[in-house]
Amino acid sequence: MTQGRAAAAFVPVTALFFAWGFICANNDPLIAAMRTIFHLSYTAALFTQIVFFLAFATMSLPAAALLARLGALRTILAALVTMILGCLVIQGTAWAPHFALVLAGLFVLATGIVALQVAANPLAAMLGPSKHSHFRLTLAHSFNSLGMVCGVHFGARLILASEGLQPGAAQLEGVAAINRAFLIIAALLAVLALLVVLVRRKIAVAPMPDERRARLLDAMRSRQALLGAGGIALYVGAEVTIGSMLILHLASPRTLNLTLAEAGAFVANFYWGGALIGRFAGSWALRRISAPRLLMIAAGMAVLLCGSALALPGPSGAWCLLAVGLFNSVMFPAIFSITLERSSASASATSGLLCVAIGAGAALPLLAGEIADHFGLHWSFAVALAAYAYILLFATAGPAAAREAGSA
Repeated sequence: MTQGRAAAAFVPVTALFFAWGFICANNDPLIAAMRTIFHLSYTAALFTQIVFFLAFATMSLPAAALLARLGALRTILAALVTMILGCLVIQGTAWAPHFALVLAGLFVLATGIVALQVAANPLAAMLGPSKHSHFRLTLAHSFNSLGMVCGVHFGARLILASEGLQPGAAQLEGVAAINRAFLIIAALLAVLALLVVLVRRKIAVAPMPDERRARLLDAMRSRQALLGAGGIALYVGAEVTIGSMLILHLASPRTLNLTLAEAGAFVANFYWGGALIGRFAGSWALRRISAPRLLMIAAGMAVLLCGSALALPGPSGAWCLLAVGLFNSVMFPAIFSITLERSSASASATSGLLCVAIGAGAALPLLAGEIADHFGLHWSFAVALAAYAYILLFATAGPAAAREAGSA
């Protein structure tokens, strides 16, 4: 593939990264809304995120098989249609306002996102020279972060700031606000599907690994693939744990004492906005320093900030948590691309294992929810601290892993 064709294919692929970031970010305000509307505990409300992890754990391998059978273009279109269907399932709460129905719709929506990620992550990494794969994947995830920022603002304004979330509002009013938000998302996905159809020739010429030779067992025999899978699971779990709890934490009188809508805007602007800035800066930095070294710096700062958040009371600790987003920025693409390089298994088998590993991250928000219910919301962030400590160790072992891979 020529450099011009690769660049032309990269543009629509970044739009897909934006789309799933926009949708996933709505889980943060949705958790706060679900807790208010259905009177849930922290742990129960976090099942809004858990269904996404469950989809990654159960649907990544079927998505890889779908990719092998249909190719990248058709897999992407099937994913977008599935996501639209999930939004429509949620509309059923207008007649049956039950939390379980919301979760069912979110699982269908998440299944489509899984297929989208399985196709788009390796696609973005392979659209050009291999020496720049770290840069391309981090740049694509920059647009994912842009989607996250826009998505949290969208959810905060359409859901958290609606009359249905105000004190004394009826349950059906809150449900109606959620339905409006997901109906708009469905319409935006339909527009994106149309865009993909219009640029299908650009995506169709993009190279993809031979998925028919991909076997998860091959990746599970690779020590580096397993270490990278652990890093992916813990990173995603930590990022989601902080994002999920942060709106409620910022609304607490003990921290910033904001309204839910104001807290949502803070999370969008500072936590996810920091990730957006960090990914663009990380794309530039990866032209000059190695991915393991950049990951080491980011993970070290995340450990320091989470530790400070636990030690410092009130607003100071809250601002430390908001700052973690800046250093989250490069972790996923760095861990993903480093593992692809280090693994002795094929790129497709390793990618499949890494996507399955995302589902294992569900343990972190569940554990954080239990800690919040029993010991207080503040202490739930210790879970993220432990996860970032592992990632720091993974990054530190990077040079040794490179020597091991070179001698294999």
